[in-house]
Amino acid sequence: MPLFQLILIAVIQGVTEFLPVSSSGHLILLPGLTGLEDQGQLIDVAVHVGTLGAVVLYFWRDVVSGFAGLPRLVTGRADTAGSRLTLGLIIATIPVILAGAVLHFTGLSDAMRSIKVIGWTMLIFGLVLYWADTSAPSEKTADDWSPRDALIMGLWQVLSLIPGTSRSGITITGGRRLGYERGQAARLSMLMSIPTIIASGVLLGGEALIGANTAALRDGAIAALFAFVSALLALTLMMRLLRSVSFTPYVIYRVILGITLLVIAYTA
Repeated sequence: MPLFQLILIAVIQGVTEFLPVSSSGHLILLPGLTGLEDQGQLIDVAVHVGTLGAVVLYFWRDVVSGFAGLPRLVTGRADTAGSRLTLGLIIATIPVILAGAVLHFTGLSDAMRSIKVIGWTMLIFGLVLYWADTSAPSEKTADDWSPRDALIMGLWQVLSLIPGTSRSGITITGGRRLGYERGQAARLSMLMSIPTIIASGVLLGGEALIGANTAALRDGAIAALFAFVSALLALTLMMRLLRSVSFTPYVIYRVILGITLLVIAYTA
């Protein structure tokens, strides 16, 4: 694959993975709107690995705390911040793993990869994010994350399996509806991405690696590197902006893109 296309795919994935604008939707749209060759499953997995590295690095303290709490959780004790975080992440991830496996093995996930679907989800879930962000209280922090809240956000996350919904956008929506402050809702959403990306990588990575040659693996490594850098920059910028800016700019972008895609889909 040409280097320019690899970098373009990696930057799109890196920038949009943690912004509430749907990375998967943009990656599906890229070949459909530009005529470029579809990047394939291996590159999709590679850029997700790159973004995984970015979120782990950015939230390394939470990651270390979660791992430190794992032994206590194994013994049935969720009495530390780390063990409670790990328990919450496990609970929040189970629904999307089950639903994702069903969609993958039934072929329904491929059936939803269309401009029309992405247009509607961009528009509808953008407006839902605006509603949640402007109407919900901001009283909870990540320390208040209970198993119940983790399950609810996990159920919201299932909707991200529909292309164009945005995993970060829909989980932030769920967090805001539960009363979490903007930055805290985003923090929980980003931490939820870690086990979700790992689960997706295990499911799809094995399939993608079967028959992959040296050139394909090299392309994947390049894409992962650029995705890591662009994701780290985008994540850092968003978390800083949330101290003073709402999610409205992302909503405006989603609405404009959604309407544009629907016009294209229904007039083509």
